[in-house]
Amino acid sequence: MTTTTRLNPMEMDAIASRHPDLLKSSTSSRVRTAAIAGGVVAYLIFSWWFFSIGHVLGNANWGIAGTYLADWVSYEVRPEIHVAPDRTMRLNYQRNSPLGPNPNPDWVELDRQTVTRQVAIPASTAQAVKPKASSSFSFMAPGSALGGTAAAETQNRVETRTEDVLTRVVVTYDRSTRIEIADGLVKATHGGDTFVMTVDGADTVRPQGQLPAWATQKRPGEKIVLAFGATGWAEVEGDEVSVRNRFFGWANFLFDTNSPFFGKSYGEVVALITSGEQIDPTRSNLSLAWNNILYNAEWQHLDVWTKLLQTVVMAFVGTLFASLIAFPLCFLAARNITPSFLTNQVVKRFFDFLRSVDMFIWALFFTRAFGPGPLAGISAIFFTDTGTLGKLYSEALENIDDKQREGVKSVGATPLAVQRFGVLPQVLPVFASQALYFWESNTRSATIIGAVGAGGIGLKLWEAMRTNSDWENVAYMVLLILLVVFIFDSISNACRSRLMGSKAH
Repeated sequence: MTTTTRLNPMEMDAIASRHPDLLKSSTSSRVRTAAIAGGVVAYLIFSWWFFSIGHVLGNANWGIAGTYLADWVSYEVRPEIHVAPDRTMRLNYQRNSPLGPNPNPDWVELDRQTVTRQVAIPASTAQAVKPKASSSFSFMAPGSALGGTAAAETQNRVETRTEDVLTRVVVTYDRSTRIEIADGLVKATHGGDTFVMTVDGADTVRPQGQLPAWATQKRPGEKIVLAFGATGWAEVEGDEVSVRNRFFGWANFLFDTNSPFFGKSYGEVVALITSGEQIDPTRSNLSLAWNNILYNAEWQHLDVWTKLLQTVVMAFVGTLFASLIAFPLCFLAARNITPSFLTNQVVKRFFDFLRSVDMFIWALFFTRAFGPGPLAGISAIFFTDTGTLGKLYSEALENIDDKQREGVKSVGATPLAVQRFGVLPQVLPVFASQALYFWESNTRSATIIGAVGAGGIGLKLWEAMRTNSDWENVAYMVLLILLVVFIFDSISNACRSRLMGSKAH
């Protein structure tokens, strides 16, 4: 049975005099909490106003953001329909089309007609007749009547030609979206709405009726842009209709359009490799297929993998050298190891100098000094990490337990033996753990500094981004970087867990 003992007023006063904080009113605590919460809210409101976050969100073009993300996981086929003044048409595809050298997709319907028409061809200008050689000097200009030259004549001759021309083109994006071009009219259908435009075969396009929400035209007569969302878009000009039809996936990821395996299904490729007739008499079909994958002109797998390995090596070498240099210097920076104040300050300021300049800035500096390449990246990582690891190592030394060191000293050990047996066992797991973490972190950092010319996959990534059209290649390289970072993070965590003697959570 539990009994409750109540304190009398004298006992309460005695406790309050000895421990005033125990019985202090909680009013001040509530006021302090409310003040902190109010300060946080005021700061968030100020940040919202100062950075105009509401204005930015309201004016953001989320459609462009969606299209940009779609470009990472899709590709476009770009037929271009050229319209002549006589309303006939011709069809071209982009250079290096993902459909191959002779594209004929089933979503493009063509009506052809053989016509006979007269074409005006400008005649070449007649060459001037050279004057005969003469010993007398003349001040008359060459080609003058007195100089004996014939006047150049320009004539246009008319030629009758029989040609196979396009009279109607229908491009079907999906069930609800299509474009039809015929008789100088462009009819676009999307989401149940039909929009008709007139093209003159020169430089003017005019809408018939009001523009729908998915069509834009900056000025009358100029091109009209049709946005169909994730399925693609189109540009209509007076003499051309540029179609951008988007498809999910990465086109020609294994074999480019120049490969003999292009356009074949996986089953057909396997059959060719295992039992098919030899394509190249100098090598097996398996060797040819592997060569075509490595040297894929569109995806450049071998070059991307080589640059990724270069990034990994760059991060490893830079971190390794930084750890080796920071290790002896940290003993000079630790006050309890090196009692000299001047030595401590000089080494610590050296560490501050190295780590106060960002790795990106060091990369710019060394790219200028050594030229583009991995050496600049290794040097940038080495300089920055030497300063950071040196500071962390010296702080770890200053927090060791001196009892072990004093115990080694008490048996008459030399100063070197004191550090070896009294200090290193305490800090070595920490040193190794921090070095492993920086190696994993520098794999990401090496990608960023590579973009400024320090080599590796960062430079390759920047080159793909600059084209503003190869976003699927960018996504491919980003996924490879993520995969490498995940692998190295797992390896680093496992190694740190073994060094620290505990399991990773």
